[in-house]
Amino acid sequence: MSTSALMLTLFIAWALFLLILMEVIRSSLVVSGRAKSNEFRPDNANHSPFLQRLARAHANCIESFPIVGGLLLVAITTGRTDVTDGLAPWLLIARFGQSIIHLCALSVIAVNARFFLFAVQIAIAGYWTWALIAR
Repeated sequence: MSTSALMLTLFIAWALFLLILMEVIRSSLVVSGRAKSNEFRPDNANHSPFLQRLARAHANCIESFPIVGGLLLVAITTGRTDVTDGLAPWLLIARFGQSIIHLCALSVIAVNARFFLFAVQIAIAGYWTWALIAR
């Protein structure tokens, strides 16, 4: 398996982990009687700040997946993983970091760090796009 394929799989696994974590928390709220199964909003706006941040962190992964996942799939299917292999681990580290910071803090420093990690991902995706088209 190429580095790009592994990173794509890990990206999907991370989004799945966030989803499972959210559903475990939601299920425990329902089972414990602290929430009804029909009162969850997609953004968890009517629940704890952590659950709201978890929903947003998961949504961030899903929103960026068509771009990141698409570029990785283009590289994999066209045999161009030489373009993506080197930066794919850095993109994934930035994605993990962005999600973890999102879950842990809302301070100005945390939001700035989260934005920086998002910008790293966008810069890498932009480079990949250019490199896959231009070469």
